[in-house]
Amino acid sequence: MIAHLRGVLLSKSPNLIVVECSGVGYEVAISVATFSALPDEGATAALHIYTNVREDQIALFGFAELTEKRLFEKLLTITGIGPKLAITVLSGISAERLVAAIRSGDHATLTRIPGIGKKTAERVVLELKDKLEALAVPASSDEVTPHGPAGDDAISALVNLGYQRPVAQKAVEAALKREPELSNDFEALFRAAMSAIR
Repeated sequence: MIAHLRGVLLSKSPNLIVVECSGVGYEVAISVATFSALPDEGATAALHIYTNVREDQIALFGFAELTEKRLFEKLLTITGIGPKLAITVLSGISAERLVAAIRSGDHATLTRIPGIGKKTAERVVLELKDKLEALAVPASSDEVTPHGPAGDDAISALVNLGYQRPVAQKAVEAALKREPELSNDFEALFRAAMSAIR
């Protein structure tokens, strides 16, 4: 099994990269968080790899941080969550916020992630709540980001729509500067950020 890759980053997009190692190009599915952490094309990149083997294909999933890979593996233990949905989940919310939401039983935050419905959110909380001790996260997500929980979600949503992360962050910051009270209202903040981009 391939557990780690280090090589030249031949191409990258928010959900897929190609890394050349010893003349072989490996196609690796990634999350938005990993995409943001990668260097420019042509530079050397190192990734923790999860190898998914099926009868008809072998797929590689790459992570800049080991914590994100561990969380990905935990998500795969949930019935109904395969590798593609797990990587989508990690693209829709930061690893820290996801762990915090699972530990606190925050179904509302989980159901805002693309592909996660009410029943899946309940299963995730039920099955993973007591299994995340090894995944250290900061005590408060508000200390990690100046955008607050709704701001992080709005940035992730904009990135999932195809906007570059710096553009998304700028739009959310502009919206919060105009209307600070939106920091706890994801939908209103998202609409305001979209307006700021236009």
